[in-house]
Amino acid sequence: MCSKRCDERLALKFLLQLHLFLATSTQGHSERLVTALSGSNVSLQIHNLPKNCQQLTWFYTTNQKIVEWEFNKTNYFNFKFKDRVMLDHQSFALYIYKVQKEDSSTYLVRVLKEAGDEEEWKVTLQVFDPVPKAAIKIENTRELDNNCDLKLSCAVPEQSVRYTWYGDSGPILKVRQSAVLEITVTPSNYSRFYTCEISNPVSSENDTVYFTLPCKLARSSGVSWTAAWLMVLVLIVGSLLT
Repeated sequence: MCSKRCDERLALKFLLQLHLFLATSTQGHSERLVTALSGSNVSLQIHNLPKNCQQLTWFYTTNQKIVEWEFNKTNYFNFKFKDRVMLDHQSFALYIYKVQKEDSSTYLVRVLKEAGDEEEWKVTLQVFDPVPKAAIKIENTRELDNNCDLKLSCAVPEQSVRYTWYGDSGPILKVRQSAVLEITVTPSNYSRFYTCEISNPVSSENDTVYFTLPCKLARSSGVSWTAAWLMVLVLIVGSLLT
């Protein structure tokens, strides 16, 4: 007859065996990352699916099914993806049309194999809107002792963007990831232009301002061309009237 201590050992052995069974019967695989522009079409693919699968299910979350394939029969669970998804019956890739930011999620693929055990894969989809147009605003230019205290900004309402500032010599590392460039320009670090680039993983925009002196903005070529053309136009009209 088994003692209480023996019963505890048997219970512990059973729990360990159960844990081992669960760990081997449902195998997880590392995540893949897919980025997409809102409004585009994407394909979520798993490249090492077993060939002997009896059932395959794509999930939007752990308990929200998108589509289920079983013995060549396909069933779509149209909730938020109504008429926007399609399962490729050869590769079992999931096609999503006109993706939206709300489609961003970690998608699961669960496969039931002939032996009865399951395998699971994860694909993370991140959907981004195009970044807004960049426009540099000159916050401050203050000249003092042949130097210039310069403050430029190009902030946009979108939060999930990256800011990068460039000058003559390349990226300005001291203001990495900042929407504001605040710098004291001296003869040794003078730059003829400053560019603000706004980007996310799928799109980018930039704007540039030019300087002839540390604190003096350059007139753009477009403005110069317009002024010259107006002067020519005035001369032509004047000659016709005389």
